[in-house]
Amino acid sequence: MDAFIEWADNVVWSPYLVWLCLGAGLLFTIRAKLVQFTRIPDMIRALVRGGSSKDGISSFQALTMSLSGRVGAGNIAGVAVAIAFGGPGAVMWMWIVALLGAATSFVESTLGQIFKERDPRTGEYRGGPAFYFERAYRHTWAGIPLKIYAWIFAVVSVVALGVFLPGIQTDTMSGALTSAFPALDRWMIGVFLAIVLGIIIIGGVKRIAHFTATVVPIMAIGYIIIALIVLLANASEIPAMLRLIFESAFGAHAVFGGILGYAVDQGVRRGIYSNEAGQGTGPHAAAATEVSHPAKQGLVQAFAVYIDTLIVCSATAFLILSTGMFQVETEDGLIEHASNLPDGVEAGAPYTQFALDTVFAGAGTIFVAVALTFFAFSTLVYYYYMAETNLTYAMRNVRSISVQRALLAVLQVVILIVVFYGAMGAEGRAWSIGDIGVGIMAWLNIVGILLIQQPAFKALKDYRAQMKAGKDPQFDPRTVGVRNAEFWEERADAMANGTHPDAGPQPGDGGESAPVPVR
Repeated sequence: MDAFIEWADNVVWSPYLVWLCLGAGLLFTIRAKLVQFTRIPDMIRALVRGGSSKDGISSFQALTMSLSGRVGAGNIAGVAVAIAFGGPGAVMWMWIVALLGAATSFVESTLGQIFKERDPRTGEYRGGPAFYFERAYRHTWAGIPLKIYAWIFAVVSVVALGVFLPGIQTDTMSGALTSAFPALDRWMIGVFLAIVLGIIIIGGVKRIAHFTATVVPIMAIGYIIIALIVLLANASEIPAMLRLIFESAFGAHAVFGGILGYAVDQGVRRGIYSNEAGQGTGPHAAAATEVSHPAKQGLVQAFAVYIDTLIVCSATAFLILSTGMFQVETEDGLIEHASNLPDGVEAGAPYTQFALDTVFAGAGTIFVAVALTFFAFSTLVYYYYMAETNLTYAMRNVRSISVQRALLAVLQVVILIVVFYGAMGAEGRAWSIGDIGVGIMAWLNIVGILLIQQPAFKALKDYRAQMKAGKDPQFDPRTVGVRNAEFWEERADAMANGTHPDAGPQPGDGGESAPVPVR
């Protein structure tokens, strides 16, 4: 089994996927005219002003939902693993994939908004890659039946998010908790996690959004503050640390220059696992929001990539590197360098624990355990939401409500079992299995959005034109030539007829409602 998992991991995460992620991000950055850099004020404005409704959540709630998926074990243990196998230069490649990936996140999340729909069971907004693959071109694209492609993505996502990925979170969390609190057994943690997760996920998207909006900001801010304290205590090491990162990233360092390939691979791999740009997870939360224009939520989700990688992941990397609590090992063996780590420490969360102990003696283990618990648990909540959304898509032709409910109940039971099993320990397989899930989703999503990217850029052009005219952008897909976006067509008609709650005078239109052409 171990040999098969390793083989599958190597096949999925071949160099082709690494360059596909970087190449797609660069292409979207160019096509969007550096939108992830030039529209940062708009990102913040959309985040602050975004409202909610009985059917949709707010932009802030969507941000925290997507961050709950992005900010997890990968931000603490994943960064340490990237450094351990790719050297300090992997951090730089995590930044690069985040800067380029923000454009990818904008495209996929805007597509998620454009082609969202209402869940007939609950009335809530649903969307994501499976939805936009089917609806962007209703039948085929260049002879490719995208509905079949959409169904494949939905099934793969249910398996990856419901079975493959939760094990990383619960295994890492359980290991950290039992290390910090020896009186706890892994089975106790597993039972507790399953019970609490069950209570939250049964409550639907509103309860999930409320949970993440409360927990994610607190946990992220607390972790960043603690990391800053340690970094300031090691302020004299900052110049050397930054030089080490940049030199190692481009092969110029005397010790780590020889593993440039590992740095790129680990930086991109862990960067995508952490910020999820291109993986196809962000569009699920993006589609659930109530906004007046799809590009607004695309910008918010691009901003989420920055928060995850440039802030939270960087905090972990700086903790580890400034204190020297790391070692680097490749397939050829350990790379000798000055390290403050005790012998025999495994790559992962212990690096962060020992780094914190340099300032908070004896408290590093407890703090990392608590941080990981909140980070990983919120990720589990979002994993379930995305798995449920994709299962909802996959069974949309099932007419029986009772059968739909039964299938959703099966998903809930399965993910709770996986959570319990993962807490019992995955024997080192968790990260490889998780990488396979992330990689397959990334392959399917990035190739897919490369095929159907045009609607996102039409929406961006429309958004820019309305912003230039001083208006609060409102979206009618028919005016920009986007087809099959029925939700937005109905909304535009309601705005034109004055029956939509947002209908009314728009800034910059002379005091009258913005005209919405109806065809």
